[in-house]
Amino acid sequence: MPTATLALRADQSGPVINRNIYGHFAEHLGRCIYEGLWVGPDSPIPNTRGIRHDVLAALKHLNIPVLRWPGGCFADEYHWKDGIGPRENRPSMINTHWGAVVENNHFGTHEFMDLVEQLGCEAYICGNVGSGSVQEMMEWVEYLTSDAQSPMANLRRANGRDAAWKVKYFGVGNESWGCGGNMRAEYYADQYRRYNTFVKNYQRDLPVYRIGCGANAFDYHWTEVMMREATPLMNGLSLHYYTLPKDDWFNKGSATEFAEDEWFTTLQKTLRMEELLTKHGAIMDKYDPQKKVGLIVDEWGTWYNVEPGTNPGFLYQQNTLRDAIVAGLNFHIFHAHADRVAMANIAQTVNVLQAMVLTDGAKMLLTPTYHVFEMFKVHHDATVLRTDLITPDYAFDGKHIPAVSASASRNQAGQVHLSLVNTHPHEAITITTTIAGHAAKSVSGRVLTADTMNARNTFDATAAIAPQSFDGAKLGGDTLTVTLPAKSVVVLAL
Repeated sequence: MPTATLALRADQSGPVINRNIYGHFAEHLGRCIYEGLWVGPDSPIPNTRGIRHDVLAALKHLNIPVLRWPGGCFADEYHWKDGIGPRENRPSMINTHWGAVVENNHFGTHEFMDLVEQLGCEAYICGNVGSGSVQEMMEWVEYLTSDAQSPMANLRRANGRDAAWKVKYFGVGNESWGCGGNMRAEYYADQYRRYNTFVKNYQRDLPVYRIGCGANAFDYHWTEVMMREATPLMNGLSLHYYTLPKDDWFNKGSATEFAEDEWFTTLQKTLRMEELLTKHGAIMDKYDPQKKVGLIVDEWGTWYNVEPGTNPGFLYQQNTLRDAIVAGLNFHIFHAHADRVAMANIAQTVNVLQAMVLTDGAKMLLTPTYHVFEMFKVHHDATVLRTDLITPDYAFDGKHIPAVSASASRNQAGQVHLSLVNTHPHEAITITTTIAGHAAKSVSGRVLTADTMNARNTFDATAAIAPQSFDGAKLGGDTLTVTLPAKSVVVLAL
């Protein structure tokens, strides 16, 4: 059995892991909003004011910290005034980006803010720069956050909400380099400065955290321009990166039918998140050495071909053990860059891309990715601890990636948690861990794994893959020995 060694230095603390790293993203795309989160108050599916109970309960169990809405590409064709007032009077629109379906605007500002209040999470709203106006964005912020006797605040009151909402995060456009306007970095930087001027702080106790549209993956020029031109005006700068098994956007690979070659390339490519955070972070450090501007990875996750027979514009894909491994690897990378990464939002929450939850009418299931989010709750707002890992490689077809990934943190109660990922699909690995600075008296844990690489939950077998108690960790003095199963995610409490 291959072996790895790990030194867990609980006596050497790093930054705090912002709970918003475990954030989510819900776009008006496919069945994410309609059916996934919103069924309407008249639906036979149990709901509270139209928000379905089962999905809400599942997300609340994750302690979901922040939810991004309404897009995505949809944000830059969304005009918020179409989504307020009596639902029967709201105009419909064509969702040109996602399947050309008719959007009836029944889920709008009031419904979204009701959702985040029911979830107990923060709202991250993305404004329309691509097809909207400065006035439209300015008025939306006023409608949401002002308690003054003013036109937009009074319009909100007329629509049934007296008190202003708490909206902490606001994005000034989305993917302005692409679907949000095909802008050059220099042009968007000027647009950001202009639009941001009119994102007003109406609540002294909760100033708006303004997020500028950042780079597409490896576009370092975009980050350079934004940091040079807008650093004093931004609280956060976004980054988007998707993991594809193949390099072909028109044939990305199947979500469920894959061999070891695509297992390997998927993990290899998701590990490039480390390169992205390092290089974009270095540019940000040049202009912002005090790290006041957070790096916001507000779209990340796997992207495969849609499930056969489904609308190509709905981006509905299944979710397997491979996706769980991807999630664990990315979280470890985010932890390692917690001094700069202030938020991350997986794409997306329900029924779209690397989802937490899949629904089929009144039926619902939890995906392997959901279970990793749930297992990793212990890292929310915890302090990173130093880990020095020596791991064997997982080699395939002459290429290599690390077989083991590890991250440790100490929570506010003083408990230490160690999370581990084994990327190798066939071999268990023994990890010998020395612990310094923490007198561990016991160890307990859970594991997520399965017999096959493409194990998944279905509506006929909703618990085919789920966390199990883990007995492969043994503690002896200040040494912890872990037998880490092949293709697994493990979280230990020390």
